[in-house]
Amino acid sequence: MFGPYKFKKAKWLIKLYQTVLNTSLIILSFILIYFLFRQLYYILNDVYWGNKDVHGTFSKILIFFLYFGFISMIVQYFREDYHFPLRYLIYIGITATIRFIIVNNANSIQTLWLAAVVFVLTISYLMLPHPETKND
Repeated sequence: MFGPYKFKKAKWLIKLYQTVLNTSLIILSFILIYFLFRQLYYILNDVYWGNKDVHGTFSKILIFFLYFGFISMIVQYFREDYHFPLRYLIYIGITATIRFIIVNNANSIQTLWLAAVVFVLTISYLMLPHPETKND
């Protein structure tokens, strides 16, 4: 079914896809870095001009850290030999949910559900195998 020619062709296609993915992630990281610094400019502008809308400033800080989390995830992708470890996705989910709870805590039922989400994500993280464990 798969001869040596088809296997070599598939390897070439996989390398092409990997190159396209890596290039796209590098471009995306530059775009995210631009938006990160733009958000930092808005935050510093609010602080400098004494903006009294604390909720708006906290929302901007939340967005800043979301950009930062996505950039760090792209960096981890390249550090971990071109794959996203599940534990980092769970880290980002937990921290993003906690930040959202801090900024938007007006609805107590929603906050309770979000706390349950953090609990489930924490249990999921504890169920993962330890990172130093190798499956050879």
